[in-house]
Amino acid sequence: MPTIDFLRAYWSPAELATNGVILLNLLGALALGLLVGYERSYHGRAAGMRTYGLVCMASAALTVLGGYPEFWYGGHGSIVGSDPTRVIQGIVTGVGFLGAGVIMREGFNISGLTTAASIWASSVIGIMVGIGFYLSAMGLAFLCAMAMIFLSKLENWLPSRHAVAITMRFKRDFVPREDALRRMAAKRGYDIAGGSLTIGSTDGMQEWRFVAIAHGKNTGASLSAMSAELAAFDGIAGFQLSHARN
Repeated sequence: MPTIDFLRAYWSPAELATNGVILLNLLGALALGLLVGYERSYHGRAAGMRTYGLVCMASAALTVLGGYPEFWYGGHGSIVGSDPTRVIQGIVTGVGFLGAGVIMREGFNISGLTTAASIWASSVIGIMVGIGFYLSAMGLAFLCAMAMIFLSKLENWLPSRHAVAITMRFKRDFVPREDALRRMAAKRGYDIAGGSLTIGSTDGMQEWRFVAIAHGKNTGASLSAMSAELAAFDGIAGFQLSHARN
């Protein structure tokens, strides 16, 4: 039966100092992940600051844990009969498949990336609790919660370029021109994202799909304004507009 001294080992000065080092690693990884995520968010990509920050921080947590095996289980790692690293590998792999199940894609819109990243980060929190790094686990849980609550507000405050997913169905035998489409988008404050244009044809009716990225945060025509213009265009049989989101 565990004694008081056995339980106290989980909060010993050496254990707390190790947790402090781990927390510093988590903060550094979160900052760098946010930096990369902001670049993607600025260019209107699906995965943004929250997704990159959570994944980078959780990955750092798993990596740094392997550097302090002598502090696992309150420094009583010798009493463990099996290899905990094999258990951790299985957990990370299994939860990765679980997270993939919440990612949804509809056309150019991808949703659930942040939820998937948070599920994976939660598994890392559970691993840290399991091996006795309680302070680091609480720190990671706090940072994850703050990232999901406040980073969306930070993204809205920072300079960004919102993206719009557009599907245009043209009337039979009408042949659109890409250069004319790009000029029309530019006049309305948008650029067509490179590599996003997809063209299909059914019964002589062409369908164009692409992502338009605004020139700046406060530029670009609204969806309602673009909808009114497209509805009045003679060559268009139907269209669909939506904000590209994650």
